[in-house]
Amino acid sequence: MANVKLSQLDPALQEHFGYNPTKASEVEQKRAAANTQYRIQAINQPAPRPPADESATPPASAGQSSEASWGTDLSAALNQARSENKMVLLDFTGSDWCGWCIKFDKDVLSTDKFAGYAKSKLMLVKLDFPRHKEQDAALKQANEQLSKRFGVDGFPTFVLLNSAGNELWRQVGYAEGGPAAFVAELERFNRR
Repeated sequence: MANVKLSQLDPALQEHFGYNPTKASEVEQKRAAANTQYRIQAINQPAPRPPADESATPPASAGQSSEASWGTDLSAALNQARSENKMVLLDFTGSDWCGWCIKFDKDVLSTDKFAGYAKSKLMLVKLDFPRHKEQDAALKQANEQLSKRFGVDGFPTFVLLNSAGNELWRQVGYAEGGPAAFVAELERFNRR
């Protein structure tokens, strides 16, 4: 979904862009109901906690992989992306509290399919906003600055950049379809 608020445009522009206020209202009501249901479920569940040992490896399961290597330095990732002719994927996440972030990580980012694609096409940068894990103050500040720079206001948010640092695409929230759909979406922007 784009950051443009079509509902705030005058009716002629809304019509030009194919905006249907009735349908948009229905979609917004469904989304609000789904969000309310999710919040109720989240309140009734204990928050997931990170493992006590950060180096602990989760149990292996079919489709899982640890090959995807996530960094935290955007400048270094852009430099390496330029030298290797890759794109950069930013993952704005709340890794230890955001239910949709945790689910997308499990369903997509931790799979062999995504890891294989990422290894050859992407530099990966995780911009984490944890609530329970300790985080270095400099990293926390850098993540906050990048969140503001890219206008992130929800988690998870994925931003795909070219090697020059220009935004090509973004996904806000959880998207259905698993790793195949996510990789297919990213591949649309692979210009090699």
